[in-house]
Amino acid sequence: MTTPAIRISAVTKRYGALQALGGVDLEIGQGEFFGLLGPNGAGKTTLISALAGLVRPDSGTLQVMGHDVVSDYRNARRALGVVPQELVFDPFFSVRELLRIQSGYFGIRNNDAWIDEILASLDLLPKAEANMRALSGGMKRRVLVAQALVHRPPVIVLDEPTAGVDVELRQGLWQFVRKLNRDGHTIVLTTHYLEEAETLCGRIAMLKAGKVVALDTTDDLLRRFATHNLRVRVERPEVAVGLGGILGEGGWIEFGFETYADVEQLLARLREAQASILELQLGEPDLERVFVEVMHHA
Repeated sequence: MTTPAIRISAVTKRYGALQALGGVDLEIGQGEFFGLLGPNGAGKTTLISALAGLVRPDSGTLQVMGHDVVSDYRNARRALGVVPQELVFDPFFSVRELLRIQSGYFGIRNNDAWIDEILASLDLLPKAEANMRALSGGMKRRVLVAQALVHRPPVIVLDEPTAGVDVELRQGLWQFVRKLNRDGHTIVLTTHYLEEAETLCGRIAMLKAGKVVALDTTDDLLRRFATHNLRVRVERPEVAVGLGGILGEGGWIEFGFETYADVEQLLARLREAQASILELQLGEPDLERVFVEVMHHA
């Protein structure tokens, strides 16, 4: 049986009266592209910090590639690369110097060929000799990704990696991360851009108040929770709301439906109520709707 990339068993963590993690159980297989989603304060960053050995859980165990993060910290940390949410950097070094120093933390010498490959893949070679202070926020975030990869870890955790990154940088980053995943790296992603998670992740866990409230493949989550939606703008909005529609921005009224046969019935009911349709849109299920529904019911 293959060792999971990450195994989390009954992990709890409190900060005084606040329960940050309330008994999290999670297993992530080698080679997965896994999404960890949840609102602010759900416990995502605490869980990542516990995996990296920065936070000691009150109870439970965490393993990376079979190595316990407490009793076998050195090997667990070597197997893990973390891209933090905050832009943390040393202002006194160039990009290349910073990556050489990071290599040294793991006892790796003469690592320049791999450093150059990472810099090229992240489009950082033109900035290799630039001081970290001179870089834009998006470039600094790329350097954080490079730092996480410099010791070639099999498991990579990306905590909000595209926050504040422009569209072009974001696309380049995802292209590189997808390649890492194809090459066998396990990727764990937290993001508030749910369309990213929907596109990239094969499986998703949703956290709320320190507990896993949904765990499934992305496709199954979409099938189980999300309905299609019919959005209309009508001459008499109050009539459409009375028929079960939800009034949204710009005067749009939204109805959920399961099958396209339901659309016919909804339109017939609007006609009968003399709510003349001005505009109409049909929407596919998406992860944002799933997320809202799961958080509402959790």
